Amino acid sequence: MTSSPASTYELHSVELVDVAHAPTLHGWLTHPKAKFWDMLDNSLSDVEKMIRDTAEATAGTPYGLRLGYHDDTPQFMFELYNPLTSELADPASGYVHSEGDIGMHLLVAHAEQALPGFTGAVMLHIMRTAILEVGAQRVVVEPDVRNKAVHRLNASVGFRVAGDYPVGNKIAHLSYCTRDDFLRVTDGGTTVGAVEVTDLGA
Repeated sequence: MTSSPASTYELHSVELVDVAHAPTLHGWLTHPKAKFWDMLDNSLSDVEKMIRDTAEATAGTPYGLRLGYHDDTPQFMFELYNPLTSELADPASGYVHSEGDIGMHLLVAHAEQALPGFTGAVMLHIMRTAILEVGAQRVVVEPDVRNKAVHRLNASVGFRVAGDYPVGNKIAHLSYCTRDDFLRVTDGGTTVGAVEVTDLGA
């Protein structure tokens, strides 16, 4: 379990391996605000399969899905993955490997009432997990070029854009954040600039 005191929100995350969480995730992934995950039409069984397959493929590694909590309620999900076994392995993706790289996807649950600064706190927690706990030297993201909100969120913790490239079925805003850049921009992983976003999924 990872805990993050580095914000006004108490957040923690755990490895996501139990398909009992599938109904919650299915509700998130099929909500219009999660359109960039490209799973709007997926069934509950599809989500269960995603959880099982990812857990089996990443067992014993630092990779996999994690479920994030605020006030003991699931509020976000993220994935840490090996870029070399993902769509980034395609040379056309523009990805250039560096030792210590970890890829990341994130999804924050839709909410009826926005919590000021919550998405920034979630991003800070995810990056602290990837860099300070797992030990990534660089985090790689490939959000859809149309996802302007997540581009701002990425920049707020130190990501730098490498360019726009085809990744899977999208044109991605390939970006990197080194350990040094993250620690510098976030004052040692303790703060993040004000970011308000609504449509997340990277």
